[in-house]
Amino acid sequence: MTSRGAGTAFSRKNYRLSTEPEKSKVTGIVNSRLLNDYLHRVFTSADGNQPAAAYRKHLTFQNLQEHLERLLAEENGSEDSRDQVAEGRLGPSTVVLDHTSGFEGLLLVDDDLLGVIGHSNFGSIRATTCVYKGKWIYEVLISSQGLMQIGWCTLNCRFNQEEGVGDTPDSYAYDGNRVRKWNVTTTNYGKSWAAGDIVSCLIDLDEGTIAFCLNGISLGTAFDNITRGAGMAYFPAISLSFKESVAFNFGSRPLRYPVEGYRPLQDPPVADLLKARKLLGYLKNVIHIGIDVTEGKLVEKDTSMWQLQGEPTVLITLAHIFNYFSPLMCKVYLVEDVLMTFLLSILERGGAVEAHPLIQQLLDLMWLLMEEYEVHECLKQLLMSLLRAYRFSPIIPDLGLQIHYLRLTIAVLKHEKSRKYLLSNVLFDVLRSVVFFYIKSPLRVEEAGLQELIPTTWWPNRFTKDGKESKEVKEESAEERLRRRAYERGCQRLKKRIEVVEGLQVQILKLLLNNKDRGGGEASRYIFLNKFRKFLQENASNRGNLAVLCPPEYMVCFLHRLIAALRYFWDGHKAKTPAALSSEEAYVPPQLFYNGKVDYFDLQRLGGLLSHLKKTLKDDLAAKANILIDPAELQAVTMDDLDEDEESATSAAQSQRPSAALAIGGALARPAWLSSPTLGRANRFLSTAAVSLMNPRRPLGALEKIKVLSLRAEQRTREDIEGTHGNDGLLLGRPPEEPDQPITENSLLEVLDGIVMMYNLSVHQQLGKMVGVSDDVNEYAMALKDTEEKISRCPKRRRDIHEELLKSQKVFSEKLNHLSRRLAWINVTIYSKEKMQDIYWLLRVCIRTIEHGDRTGSLFAFMPEFYLSVAMNSYSALKNYFSPVNSMEELPGYEETLMRLAAILAKHFADSRIVGTDIRDSLMQALASYVCYPHSLRAVERIPEEQRISMMKNLLAPYEQRPWAQTNWILVRLWRGCGFGYRYTRLPHLLKTKPEDASLPSLQKPCPSTLLQRHMADLLRSDRDLAPSFLNSVLNQLNWAFSEFIGMIQEIQQAAERLERNFVDSRQLKVCATCFDLSVSLLRVLEMTVTLAPEIFLDWNRPSSELLLRRLAQLLNQVLNRVTAERNLFDRVVNLRLPGLESVDHYPILVAVTGILVRLLVDTDVQGTERATAVLLADPCFQLRSIQYLLGHAEPSALAAAAPATDKRHFSLHTYTEYISTEELTKVEKMLNHLSEESKQAAATTLPTSEEDLCPICYAHPISAIFRPCSHKSCKACINQHLMNNKDCFFCKATITGVDDFTKPASS
Repeated sequence: MTSRGAGTAFSRKNYRLSTEPEKSKVTGIVNSRLLNDYLHRVFTSADGNQPAAAYRKHLTFQNLQEHLERLLAEENGSEDSRDQVAEGRLGPSTVVLDHTSGFEGLLLVDDDLLGVIGHSNFGSIRATTCVYKGKWIYEVLISSQGLMQIGWCTLNCRFNQEEGVGDTPDSYAYDGNRVRKWNVTTTNYGKSWAAGDIVSCLIDLDEGTIAFCLNGISLGTAFDNITRGAGMAYFPAISLSFKESVAFNFGSRPLRYPVEGYRPLQDPPVADLLKARKLLGYLKNVIHIGIDVTEGKLVEKDTSMWQLQGEPTVLITLAHIFNYFSPLMCKVYLVEDVLMTFLLSILERGGAVEAHPLIQQLLDLMWLLMEEYEVHECLKQLLMSLLRAYRFSPIIPDLGLQIHYLRLTIAVLKHEKSRKYLLSNVLFDVLRSVVFFYIKSPLRVEEAGLQELIPTTWWPNRFTKDGKESKEVKEESAEERLRRRAYERGCQRLKKRIEVVEGLQVQILKLLLNNKDRGGGEASRYIFLNKFRKFLQENASNRGNLAVLCPPEYMVCFLHRLIAALRYFWDGHKAKTPAALSSEEAYVPPQLFYNGKVDYFDLQRLGGLLSHLKKTLKDDLAAKANILIDPAELQAVTMDDLDEDEESATSAAQSQRPSAALAIGGALARPAWLSSPTLGRANRFLSTAAVSLMNPRRPLGALEKIKVLSLRAEQRTREDIEGTHGNDGLLLGRPPEEPDQPITENSLLEVLDGIVMMYNLSVHQQLGKMVGVSDDVNEYAMALKDTEEKISRCPKRRRDIHEELLKSQKVFSEKLNHLSRRLAWINVTIYSKEKMQDIYWLLRVCIRTIEHGDRTGSLFAFMPEFYLSVAMNSYSALKNYFSPVNSMEELPGYEETLMRLAAILAKHFADSRIVGTDIRDSLMQALASYVCYPHSLRAVERIPEEQRISMMKNLLAPYEQRPWAQTNWILVRLWRGCGFGYRYTRLPHLLKTKPEDASLPSLQKPCPSTLLQRHMADLLRSDRDLAPSFLNSVLNQLNWAFSEFIGMIQEIQQAAERLERNFVDSRQLKVCATCFDLSVSLLRVLEMTVTLAPEIFLDWNRPSSELLLRRLAQLLNQVLNRVTAERNLFDRVVNLRLPGLESVDHYPILVAVTGILVRLLVDTDVQGTERATAVLLADPCFQLRSIQYLLGHAEPSALAAAAPATDKRHFSLHTYTEYISTEELTKVEKMLNHLSEESKQAAATTLPTSEEDLCPICYAHPISAIFRPCSHKSCKACINQHLMNNKDCFFCKATITGVDDFTKPASS
């Protein structure tokens, strides 16, 4: 087809007509009379009236162009009058944001200069055009609901990082975040806005007023009597805080909510609009009118089923129309106003999208009759308009607007050629196409029509006044039951409507994942895969740059739709290939992690950096997976590489992203798809400092070559992914441990891998964030319940109080009505049963993937860390976020899944193949949380015995050289409920304080595991080296933690006693409380060890038993003396009751010490009791007073001193009868009596020891050991403890070869 223009003429050679019947049969062109009738019916005049046949000009294809030009020229006189109407406006006719001088602060501006993102504290920008007379309007599309001030300003307004539009004279603004209007001062105005709303800004310079509308609803006049006169002209302007974003529509697109009498700042293209509408009318006529060649007449046709069917007459007629129509369809205003409106009208008749093939026919025509660049631009603008319309349509009860736009999107994407072009060049490159899969949550439920959809509200009264979940299942009243059922019916109605939208969104993804459309290039799925991978890379590589990331609320919806589409294709493949796995058994095979076929960017692997793993495991790769690493690829990146000349990186950088400019208004390199307000890219960076704060990232290095040349994501083809004969594609390098059976199509495995990565990037974070609405409902429900109780108790004479309470009740009820409807929406879109099943399916996928990877031995190190993170986080989400609406226990295979996850945590928290500190800590914390809940602890007990024993052995590894606090916490949880006075959930002295979050692992009821305790006892008894090393490390850490605690409370006490006002650093208080908690938990682990395996301390045939017992006694006496001394440091700090030190109290630490002493002195055999007693009494720090203190027996001197203060209460275990049993108290009294008797006897029989006979190291015990070969002496306790870490003599540094008992000769 020839190029087009105003004077284009079709060649007579191509379109020569003939009236001869024979030729009409050959060519298909109708006879002259019928053609004349046909062309007159198609190309009607502007008034729509047809002149009589005798008076109208005879039309043929030869004179059609002239006739068409004359028709299009009609009524274009209005174009001349536009300049007159434009009075009152100054500036360019195309209105954009002023990116050269009209801004303040740091801003990111879109390509089209209509969208802006704040990149500083409070940046401001104005438009290029101002108005001084008349009535004007522009629209702002709100993409984020944060702090922004939108309105008008004059050229004289000067803004800065603190003051923006509305903060200076002659600037006026509306702020929907704080619901206020601003003009130097501020007052309440309007409604709160939300992301997806449209704000209309109106100025009437004839009357001197400014007003605003929200989604087409007037908010009333905001300002009147604004300054007017000579030199006063107003610019559209905005100030916005960091990462807030909007898009302006000054008239470049049709206004969504035009207001009568007000003109957009930019004039619409009136002449082009008239032409486009006329041409569209002619196109409709062609579709509507058919030619019956056999009858020789024109017939009416059903437009919905119209097909071209190769009729030359119709085709040439359409070619004439498109000759003028095509250039117009490159203009955004016309695409949105004319083409999109027409296509939407086709679908308005209802029915499935497939029932409207006309849209497919029209797209065929466009590709046939338009130049390629015109089709590309038209499709791009059409999708942009659809995306914008979908994103910024208000929520209505039946979601009709969203459904309408999604149906047209599906119809366009059903066209194969259009779909492939859009996938390759638009959907992920230009647009934020993920928006199509998002369903926004209405902030204002009244406008969304939820009151009609859910007329009756309800909320659960599951909480007591303390905020705890009520244990009693109260009988539901008849009224409550009716309300709940009505509310649930409303939620079901809402769910059905939202499911329609979700179904359409899944249809879009099914089209994008189609792998059968291989005609004319690569199938859609493989184009999608490459774009999807790039999308993931941009979101994974820019975690610190919020403006670049896909918003997490979009990611959540995208994830669920992608899972639905993936499982559809996965199970479809299973139906055709019975040997393949179903989606219920899906997993990602381990070879994807090391064969280089899938790019994981710079994401951390379990074994560290990929380059390091290739070096250290290259032999394993060759042996197990038959993959050879190219030696050239093993060159490590050095620090010098990071400082290489910029020019050498330019070519690589350009292949990744555009280069950057560091000047005002220069284009900044945007590394990715953006969270841009116009749903496209923002690539201009504006800075008033003339310095870019966003330096371009260093380009990613080339992918490593593994056996076969690895291709960039954009270069891969179907063969590279799916493989062919002799080529495994993505599954290259199958390890021997992996079964040789088909899983599914390779491309679906990569989609699955991407879904897991998406969950890790931001979905889990968003799931946790939305729980806040449910928490708000619970808080308001408690407040309402409390208010109603107060109303019932209020005396009748106090009407004033009664009225205030009634007002409060009304406020709480209204808030609860609003929140319960909003919660219904969130529960349907985010926390529904189907969404829960998706997350559960993802958890099982991760578990199977980890299990398969684990079997590969050393190659497990190649697995990305995020698989373990998603396994832990998805379980946490299921347990904490989806309940109580949906219970995890109802999921199929729940018990088995819990057990398999427990096995993974138990095995890998100490796995040497995992080197990352963060992931190891996460595994440890997950296991610690796991053992706090009865159902998950039972899952740990169900894993194979060998794995349980291995887990306990890892927990008992020495605490030095590793993070030990979490492992110690795990041991404590396994013991809690068995120790002395250790059956509490919250400490006794904290019961009257405000409760913490009841879902915290530390606040769960005790659920000890006797099975795991038994494993621990067996390990300590059987392994003679394990017990001493473990217990010495525990004693060392206890000594450190308690000493640190004492040092800190000394500093706190000194600060409190100073006369000047002092504030103790909250961080110091937190560290102090942590040291105390660690001391208590370490004491509990010692109690656990003494109880389960007392022989480790009391069987002195074991080499280290006596030493361990002496060290234990020394530390116990130190703790007792510090805590029990009357009016001591510990007492004073506890009585201060400082915030942050709530957990510091006598009870937790004293009952832990008491438990150890009771076990050593009462609950053991006679020989053990004698040994423990002798060691305890032999310690010079032992004071019987400390033991008496436990039962409230104060010293006589202390009682005398405390006599005036009769209200002073002494600590006594007798006061904690709810926590300590009578049997336990009896044992303490027995222990006290025993120690009293033994200390009296020891005092009577002990002979005084001369100073020369005392150990020269500790001066506490007599000399009892002599060293070989140097013959120096000390007590056994000192030399044994010294030899555990050092073999040199205390005195001469000679190497000690042996230690002999020393007894002083009788003669001396």
